[in-house]
Amino acid sequence: MSSSDPIQQKTWVKQIMTNSIISVDASVSATDAAKMMEDTGVGAVIVLENNLPVGIVTDRDFAIKITAHSYPIDTPVKRIMSSPLISIDPDSDLWVASDLMSTRNVRKLPVIDDDKVVGILTSSDLVRHIANH
Repeated sequence: MSSSDPIQQKTWVKQIMTNSIISVDASVSATDAAKMMEDTGVGAVIVLENNLPVGIVTDRDFAIKITAHSYPIDTPVKRIMSSPLISIDPDSDLWVASDLMSTRNVRKLPVIDDDKVVGILTSSDLVRHIANH
């Protein structure tokens, strides 16, 4: 990397995304998904149908959707997921990702390459990157 002004350097999504992601089949119960999230310390799981990403369930989805609708805890994650999935390519510019997250009001943005989830970009990742640069 050159020593030029960091503001002028492009940063790609793949450079700051989190590589560890958890995915579950759409039929998995909300309880099982929540246990996986707790065990792995993540705030979201990607929901798959036929091995393709179709939605995301965040800790906020559990707190609001299950409580607001009085869903039983064995409800399939498909029922509480956010869909269609708003995602981004790993080779996208970080400013594009930031704008997408802002305009679509999402805090967690799955990174998808060739129909496979390769990571996730969170608002915390963005803040950490800005703070360090």
